[in-house]
Amino acid sequence: MAGKESRKTGYTGIEIHGNSIRVYFMYKGVRHRHTLGIEPTKANLKHAAGLRSAALFALRSGNYNEADFFPHSRPAETLAVAGKRLDDLCDRYKPLKAVDLTPETESRYEIALNTCLELIGRNRQVNTLLPEDIQKLRVDLIATRAVSTVNHYLATFAGFLYWCENNGYCGELGKHCTRFTKSNKEPDPLTLEEFNALIEKGCLHPIDKAAVTLAVYTGLRPGELLALAVEDVAPDFSKIKVRRSITQSATFKVPKTKKDRTVLLYPPAREALKILVADAEQRNAAELRVWLNRHESRTDRVRVLLSPKTQARKKDVNDYFVPSAWNSKWANLIRRSGIRPRPPYQTRHTYACWNLTARGNLAFIANQMGHSDYSMLVKVYARWIDSESPRELERIWEGMLSMARNTPEKLAA
Repeated sequence: MAGKESRKTGYTGIEIHGNSIRVYFMYKGVRHRHTLGIEPTKANLKHAAGLRSAALFALRSGNYNEADFFPHSRPAETLAVAGKRLDDLCDRYKPLKAVDLTPETESRYEIALNTCLELIGRNRQVNTLLPEDIQKLRVDLIATRAVSTVNHYLATFAGFLYWCENNGYCGELGKHCTRFTKSNKEPDPLTLEEFNALIEKGCLHPIDKAAVTLAVYTGLRPGELLALAVEDVAPDFSKIKVRRSITQSATFKVPKTKKDRTVLLYPPAREALKILVADAEQRNAAELRVWLNRHESRTDRVRVLLSPKTQARKKDVNDYFVPSAWNSKWANLIRRSGIRPRPPYQTRHTYACWNLTARGNLAFIANQMGHSDYSMLVKVYARWIDSESPRELERIWEGMLSMARNTPEKLAA
């Protein structure tokens, strides 16, 4: 038999169920639902709304007795168990989590949570889940997905489970969402010969040559490179300020570290910037909304250096490159140059490796690249640092000898 149809009334938590009025509300994760057994007249609907408000007040004040408010309601209508369905809990969790996320990150969280719920079962009661269920989820996820994707899904789902734990819906489950070990691929920087081939054979347009040169000699992340503007360049071309990045959805946001940084420029980068600035100055400034977080943004009125319109044959093209469009252009440049394929992020690795091979100061390089300290350099580029250790030892020893000659009393023989 088909269930009775429920209709809205205009009052919060009050609906018409069949020929009667039903009151419903949530309190501390428990769904309360009571059919009053009275006709849905205007007066009765108003009475039901007042009854609901009084019941909620009693709940909050600790004086609630269900029989006083709903004497004819069946106890089974207090659906404590139903409130622990994964689907219901996740619907409550997502808007609470979303306030700390950007819309783009929220979309990725939504995909991750939905995928995990589909695999485990949306109608499962969270308090019936076992560590075995989480282990099976890991197996199902890794069967058809990359390690990085699976780890993102597991981290997101673990956050949801920890929320369930903290609110008393289940025991300890989040800790079982252990991530998979990901192999650390070493950087694959361009050699000087490959860089020259890329510039001379791959880049047929001056703007492309300037863009690739700037990427290699600044170590900017692709999103930072694509969001760089004329207004970020010092008048003497000695430095740039990295103030924003662009995402795949053409959304501008602050850099990964959430703060601006200044990058000092080598001569090739300065010459490249002169070409890019001259081209961008022909375009009108545009107002870019740069998101600081989900709730705050600023407006930058700037002329972005790289625009697809510069070389476009079609009239209807985007004003800005997004990472995927830049990936496609980069792939064409690599193909024409004849060198081994690499993703565009390797220009950042190239900058780091070239600086380290030239025995650059670790703290300086880390600051240029936007790292909080140089531990990341040591971890990612250890091979390039270690290969220089004998020369570094000699350099340090020469410095110690020089110090000894100048202040012999401070250095014992």
